[in-house]
Amino acid sequence: MATSLKVGIVGVGGIARLHVPGWVASPHAELVAGSDISSPVLEEWGRLHGVSKLSADPADLFRDPDIDIIDICVPNMYHAPLAIAALEAGKHVICEKPLAPTPKEVRKMIEARDRSGKMLMTAQHFRFKGISQAMKREIEAGALGDIYHARSWMLRRNGFIPTPNFVSKRQSGGGATIDIGVHVLDLTLWLMGNPKPVAVSGVAKAPLAHIEGQFPAWFSDRPLSPEWDVEDFAAAFVRFEDGATLVLEVSWLLHHDIEGEDMQMWLYGTEGGCHWPKGDFLSSNYQTRQLYNRTIKLTKDPMEPHALECVKFAEAVAEGAPSPVEAEQSLQVMAILDGIYRSQAEGREVLIEAA
Repeated sequence: MATSLKVGIVGVGGIARLHVPGWVASPHAELVAGSDISSPVLEEWGRLHGVSKLSADPADLFRDPDIDIIDICVPNMYHAPLAIAALEAGKHVICEKPLAPTPKEVRKMIEARDRSGKMLMTAQHFRFKGISQAMKREIEAGALGDIYHARSWMLRRNGFIPTPNFVSKRQSGGGATIDIGVHVLDLTLWLMGNPKPVAVSGVAKAPLAHIEGQFPAWFSDRPLSPEWDVEDFAAAFVRFEDGATLVLEVSWLLHHDIEGEDMQMWLYGTEGGCHWPKGDFLSSNYQTRQLYNRTIKLTKDPMEPHALECVKFAEAVAEGAPSPVEAEQSLQVMAILDGIYRSQAEGREVLIEAA
């Protein structure tokens, strides 16, 4: 018989809308509660999903003995205090990316997890795309050999959300680097096998954000927040303990020939290379002097990735399995991103302390 884990969501607007289908689809979970600072939004959400346990105070969900899982979907700066409080109350926690805006806060969350004995997971949905899972299996089977270099980028042309939740450091903790850079960096490190980062040289700046008349193409009817004080562009060179290297680029505003966003990754190894999201694998036969290309073909994802990550989290809790996205791996991600900010401030390569 499937375990019925009771779920409460903190922050029911925005990204939570993509989490709900996963909780509904899970054979192990039941959505029973919600919390949000906006009473009208919370009440409408409760009516829409048939949820009656509603509170403006997330502590009410933490104190509820019937709730097993807390799903945190609020702005970045509130992730750590809410997750730590939930863990200390004996709840399992899945938290939207980034796990926290700084490595120091991530470490505090890991300490709270260890004290509680509960599960902590970052919602890194790109790991749960079908092509990501298929490529991970190929790489673990040795298709690339030893990976020695990676190139990753996530670029948008006037693609950002112009609200303080995203463009005010007071609420977001950073700009494009930790909003979208966290996605492609986490996926890259995961496919590389999470090598330990040791140093980063990077830049993080806003060359386009404050041009008069600047506008978000996706939300052209919304004015830009006057609180904008974060970067719109970042680039970095990362070195790992095993000698591997990574070049990373992220931007919300780049004059780049795309519609929507361009997220790509190349991994290069001693036995071959690969491209995400195409699923291309390339190799050479040195005896016959031939080059080989092959492509993984998938029909479609089994489920929308934001929903699937919730299904997999509940499954792991119910079965006593490890967290599908281990917090120590999220610490590596945030240590690199924090290193980019420090490198920008100091004008030099900086050393990284990570898990």
